Amino acid sequence: MSSRCNSGFHTWSGCKCTVCGKTRDEQHDRSKDCGKCSKCGMIFIKAHTLSGSKCTVCEKTIVVDKDGNEYKTVTIGTQEWTAENLNIEHYCNGDPISLVQDASEWKNLNTGACCYYDNKTSNGKIYGKLYNWYAVNDSRGLAPEGWHVPSDEEWTQLIDYLGGEKAAGGKLKATTLWKSLSTGATNSSEFTAFSGGYRFSIGDFNDVGKYGYFWSASEFNGTLAWFRYLSYVNSGVLRGYGFKKNGLSIRCVKD
Repeated sequence: MSSRCNSGFHTWSGCKCTVCGKTRDEQHDRSKDCGKCSKCGMIFIKAHTLSGSKCTVCEKTIVVDKDGNEYKTVTIGTQEWTAENLNIEHYCNGDPISLVQDASEWKNLNTGACCYYDNKTSNGKIYGKLYNWYAVNDSRGLAPEGWHVPSDEEWTQLIDYLGGEKAAGGKLKATTLWKSLSTGATNSSEFTAFSGGYRFSIGDFNDVGKYGYFWSASEFNGTLAWFRYLSYVNSGVLRGYGFKKNGLSIRCVKD
C-alpha cells in the first residue's frame, strides 16, 4: 500500500511509515500488549479479551474499575501494582467524582474532584486523570475492588525494593513520553511511570513531560498529604508533601 508522503510515497512497515512516521489503522502489532502497539505506540482502550482477570491474547493480568477501564498490573517484590494511572470518574458506590475544569472552582474545593491535564480528554488516554487528595480520602473509594491507593509506607516498600530513592526512579520510569533524554529511564520494573504533570492548588497545570506525581493515601496534616514524584533530570524518586487541593496521578496496589 502506498500513498503520498512528505518525501514521495509512504514506505510502510506494518502500521508506520519509515520515512515520515505517519501511522495507519491496519497492521498494528499488539501481540505483546493488547493495549498498545509495539511499533507506533498507539494506545487502545478496553482492548483486552478477558477471562476472569487475565487477557487470553497477551496473557497479562488486567484489573477493571467501576467505569470499565482496564489496567495492566505488575508484581514488584511482594507487592502487585497497577501499571497504568487511574482514570475512573465514579466512586466505587457509583457516585460521580466531580470533573472540574474551571481554575477558580478548583482552588476553592475541599471535596473530591478530578480533571484531565490541560482539561483535554485526549490526555486521559495516556496519563489518566489528576485527582485532588480529597478524592483519595473519600470513604466511597476510588480503587478497583481488591485494590487501594498506596500508603506512604507502601511507596517506601516499593522504592526500597528497587534500590532506594536515588536509584528506583529510572527503574520505574517509562522509556517514552518523558522529556528527551530522560535520565536513567529503563522501566526495568515494568511499572511504566509517565510524566503526567500536575494541577496546582490554584488551578493551573504544570510539568507534563518533565515530572510524574503520585499521591499516597497518607496525610501529613490538615492541609497537606504525602506523595512521590519522579523527574526527567535524575534517576531518583523523591518524597514530598503537598496541598490536598493539588491534582496528582494515582496508582493502586493490591490489598
